[in-house]
Amino acid sequence: MSRFVAAIVTAQIFAQIGAFTLPALLPGFIARWSLSATEAGWLVGAFFAAYVAAVPVLVALTDRVPARRVYLFGTALTAFSHLGFALAAEGFWSGLALRAVAGIGWAGCYMPGLKVIADRLEGAAQSRAVSWHAAGVGIAGAASFAIAGALDAVAGPSAAFLFGAAAAAIACAIGAAVMPAAAPRPAGAAPPAALLDFRPVLRNRAAMAWIIGYTTHTWELAALRAWAVTFLAAAIAQHGAPDWLPGPTVLFTAAGLAGIAVSVSGNEAAARFGRARVVAAAMGAAAVLALATGWSGLVSVPLAALCVLLWNAAIYLDSSALTAGTVQAAAPGMRGATMGLHSMCGYAGGFVGPLGVGVALDIAGPGRDLAWGLAFGHLALVGLLGLLLLRRLGRAG
Repeated sequence: MSRFVAAIVTAQIFAQIGAFTLPALLPGFIARWSLSATEAGWLVGAFFAAYVAAVPVLVALTDRVPARRVYLFGTALTAFSHLGFALAAEGFWSGLALRAVAGIGWAGCYMPGLKVIADRLEGAAQSRAVSWHAAGVGIAGAASFAIAGALDAVAGPSAAFLFGAAAAAIACAIGAAVMPAAAPRPAGAAPPAALLDFRPVLRNRAAMAWIIGYTTHTWELAALRAWAVTFLAAAIAQHGAPDWLPGPTVLFTAAGLAGIAVSVSGNEAAARFGRARVVAAAMGAAAVLALATGWSGLVSVPLAALCVLLWNAAIYLDSSALTAGTVQAAAPGMRGATMGLHSMCGYAGGFVGPLGVGVALDIAGPGRDLAWGLAFGHLALVGLLGLLLLRRLGRAG
């Protein structure tokens, strides 16, 4: 079983490795396509918006058909989207359409791939596998920044997107080779409800508490992923960077890799000290660091880089714990629908986060000292509201 989990995680790494090529290269696209900050936010957020629209159908389908079929569709669409961005994107509208295709593709990869693992494990083994799955996806997302930056520097942005297309094709091949053609059904499970009927999940208060927490978590994480490179580039343009400091894409890759280690250790800490306690600590720390990061760029580039690193780590601390909480709270026979709603709500936050930062930057005006303080600082309120709702709904359940 460990080899099977490793194979699925490897496939997810290849499927995800090109997902953040656009945020990594966003400063260049803003200049090349003459984008406003709001338009840039739409380009990044379109991925999440399309994911939200597609994931309830694609993940709920895994309660009815083998997840393998959905996964192969998702990886093929992901490869197509990256290929299209490399060869056909010429401006805001074509880029927006292809980013939407990428979001639909990831909807067919992320939770269906996780469900293939979760259906074959229970208890602590399941929780640990969920954690390693999240770690693999996170490692790929972090590495995508450095890889995209390196390929862009050597051969231009198209090369970075072509790499993502090839990696997604490899993920499709792995899925075809190792995923079973049929999925086990839990003993005594009720027949699936109507495809988009999430009422049984909405009545599951324990699951909904974790879903709300994951929504605000992804809101914040997506905003930071979308804008961290641009924020660091702006700080460097204002202050200059010391020779020893790596460039923005490498810095955020380092932040992402550190976040993965924190995510895995956070899930283990949740098992030892209690999931609710670890999640509350993570969300509170992230709120404080969101405020600090927005203003750190006014002081120095090293401080800005440190704040990004610490904020990203705080966000990641509860990543696996939130998803594992939803998986374990799902009713028998409703895991696909529960995970579908979990992912749909989370990525709805992922759509609003990057767009909200872009709107805040445009409202503040380019070059204004308060711009990044407002853009990142408002995310502290989002995180604290999510924590409040999670705790209240969790107690009610």
